[in-house]
Amino acid sequence: MILARIAVLVAAFCIGAIPFGVVVSRLFFRRDIRSEGSGNIGAANALRTLGKRGAIAVLVLDALKGAAAVWIARTAGGHFLPAAAALVAVLGHCYSPLLRWRGGKGVATSLGAIIALAWPAGLVFAGVWVAVVAATGYSSAGSMLGSIAAAPALGLLIGAPGWAYGVAAALVIIAKHRENLARLRAGTESILPLFGRGKSRA
Repeated sequence: MILARIAVLVAAFCIGAIPFGVVVSRLFFRRDIRSEGSGNIGAANALRTLGKRGAIAVLVLDALKGAAAVWIARTAGGHFLPAAAALVAVLGHCYSPLLRWRGGKGVATSLGAIIALAWPAGLVFAGVWVAVVAATGYSSAGSMLGSIAAAPALGLLIGAPGWAYGVAAALVIIAKHRENLARLRAGTESILPLFGRGKSRA
């Protein structure tokens, strides 16, 4: 049983480590998303560099990584295993060995995991993100605040595993947004090209 759970976590990390932003940009657009815009491999930079279709593809594929990790973990049982697999998948996305231990910021992968763990918490995440981006234009702020809001929602819905995942994932996502935080404090953060706004570095 222990070996099976370790195998699940390894599989979750490997799934999370697949850099779909790079795959989509190279395979369908003949470009490398890492060399354009902010250089980030996530959906926000895909929107800036590849357009809406590319961004949607990256968003969905990255979210599916988090959801797949949870679904696989549920087959092995264990109260905390799905939440642990979700976090490991987010870490795989953020620190992919396929990209020399670099990666994205974990937002879409975390959203997919949250939806798989307890879909109403995913609605909380998405609702906060939309509200913040609509009000400010800052995808980075929406991502961090959405992650923070999802933690108590998960805790209320699934108990201790939800709290553990929600808090840990929010901390990882905030840490990965440290450059965005510096730009937000300096007033130099760019805005997301949605709702009639400009371009984002998120």
